[in-house]
Amino acid sequence: MVRTHNEDCFHIDPALQIFVVADGMGGHSHGEIASRIAVASILEFVRASADHDRTWPVVYDARLQRHSNRLRAAIRIAHDDVLNAIRQNGNLQGMGTTVVGLLLDGETAAIAHVGDSRAYRLRDDQLELLTQDHTWVNEQVVAGHLSAEQARSHPLKNVVTRALGGDSEVMVDVQEREVRAGDLFLLCSDGLTTMLNDAEIREQLRSEEPLDVVCRGLVRAANARGGLDNVTVLLAKVESAEENPEE
Repeated sequence: MVRTHNEDCFHIDPALQIFVVADGMGGHSHGEIASRIAVASILEFVRASADHDRTWPVVYDARLQRHSNRLRAAIRIAHDDVLNAIRQNGNLQGMGTTVVGLLLDGETAAIAHVGDSRAYRLRDDQLELLTQDHTWVNEQVVAGHLSAEQARSHPLKNVVTRALGGDSEVMVDVQEREVRAGDLFLLCSDGLTTMLNDAEIREQLRSEEPLDVVCRGLVRAANARGGLDNVTVLLAKVESAEENPEE
């Protein structure tokens, strides 16, 4: 409702069971470029690595399952691709993007993120935030210097401490979660979570409406609050741990 262009980017590939949301930063068209590069790079690597275990040039982490390593490597490579674009075009200096990705494989979901785009899971009517924002205010909350309520209205709430295209190296947070039939995963940019709190998001997700209707409802609710940022909402409902999810 406020911004003149959309710097968010997302993609769903049900065949590969990969779901990605990226929120670009940098102003003008630069953030849009960063988020598009990141999403395209992640999808390209996930597709290319579907039939093997190689994650070169990213070191394989034996503590994680194969698909978790693939998602982690894809985001690391996406970071390098954003940096390379900046090196090749000085006008893109300062651009970057957050990203959150979900890759499903049987009974395990791999969730990886950099920045403040989030992943949630609704299970048995309980909403769980799966990611921790890489922001200055969240670090203060974790340290006990700010309350969660203070963080929501803090003037520095949008200061991101990790992003693709930022420092030369990026740390990707990766986790693995058990998947059950009926699980509903939400990936979103912070345009949703700065407008709606978790209780309000949960209430919307409990709807019996089709997922596309629920997505539009969340976007409308965020815009009704002022829509201060681009809003991207992606939902994936697991029908069974062995079959492809409904997107």
